[in-house]
Amino acid sequence: MKTSIRNHLAGKVIKIIKGQAMSEIDIETAAGVVCSVITTRSLEELDLKVGDAVHAAIKSTEIGVEKP
Repeated sequence: MKTSIRNHLAGKVIKIIKGQAMSEIDIETAAGVVCSVITTRSLEELDLKVGDAVHAAIKSTEIGVEKP
C-alpha cells in the first residue's frame, strides 16, 4: 500500500457496527483497541468481517484522546 500515512497498527477486527452511511470498526492491536469510522460503502468494498487481520492507517492530525 503506497501512502503518505506513517502510523500503521496491525490488528484484528473485533466488532463491526454497520450504519446506513457510516460504519464503526473496532480493531484489537498490541497497543489496545482502535475504533475507526469508515463509509459503509468502503466497508462493503473491503468485505471486512470480524476476525479479519487488518492494518489501521492513522493520520496524526486525526487522532482523538479520551480520558477514561
